[in-house]
Amino acid sequence: MAEMENRWLSADEIGKHLGVSSKDGYRWIDKLTIPTHRMGCLLEFKKDKVNEWLKAGGAVDLNKKDLKE
Repeated sequence: MAEMENRWLSADEIGKHLGVSSKDGYRWIDKLTIPTHRMGCLLEFKKDKVNEWLKAGGAVDLNKKDLKE
């Protein structure tokens, strides 16, 4: 079970985890410093790393940046 929790997540899955649409999830990835791992053209995420980023205030920049560009 722990292995399933520690698997790499897709951009769509991390968007769902963050409670945002896929479109907004990709904007966050593009505009913010969400921790990612790139494999060719694919982006992958570790849920625990993204949660640490959130706790450290990574999403605070949402108020400072225009994510609707």
